[in-house]
Amino acid sequence: MQPLKEIAMKTGEKTQQLQEAIEQLLVLVGEDPTREGLIKTPERVAKMFHFLTKGYTEDINEVLNGALFSIKYDEMVIVKDIDFFSLCEHHLVPFFGKCHIAYLPDKKVIGLSKLPRIVEVFSRRLQVQERLTQQIAEIIQEKIKPQGVAVVMEAQHLCMMMRGVEKQNATAITSAMLGGFRTRRETREEFLELIKRGSIQRDPLFWHHDGNE
Repeated sequence: MQPLKEIAMKTGEKTQQLQEAIEQLLVLVGEDPTREGLIKTPERVAKMFHFLTKGYTEDINEVLNGALFSIKYDEMVIVKDIDFFSLCEHHLVPFFGKCHIAYLPDKKVIGLSKLPRIVEVFSRRLQVQERLTQQIAEIIQEKIKPQGVAVVMEAQHLCMMMRGVEKQNATAITSAMLGGFRTRRETREEFLELIKRGSIQRDPLFWHHDGNE
């Protein structure tokens, strides 16, 4: 493991190089980086890129932190509507949306909060949605070793909304189905049906209101 001082030094060097590159970018697009509104822009943007790409430096094992628990449970576990933000590797502009994850436990379950953390690690990198979806599914399969994993991602892409075809209402949907979700049609259909439903508060199957206070 690298000493913290060495890591901090490398981070400082990268930040300085990023700031210089952003300052040059401002010049190339016709701006004056010395004018009042732009003086601190290179510094701000460098910090932003460190945050938006922090997934490159995160260790998935440290993120999971041993949060695997032995339990006799083999029914579907779903965490849906996980917000995510990522950067398109083709244009360096954001794409964002919701991620839905399910797995079929095989003697072990994972702490529920770890699934959004996994999404965060892989989304905070330069990505394409297809790869991001597959990476999330594969790491869950590798670390939990369940009977199956399903991941569906719905996203809007600013590279499609702000430029090119300029279609503001287009949504991209990708999926990755492993194990039982790939081989068992009824399992896959159950997952897809469940993620289409509203929240517990809104779903009449879970929340009945008879008009009485």
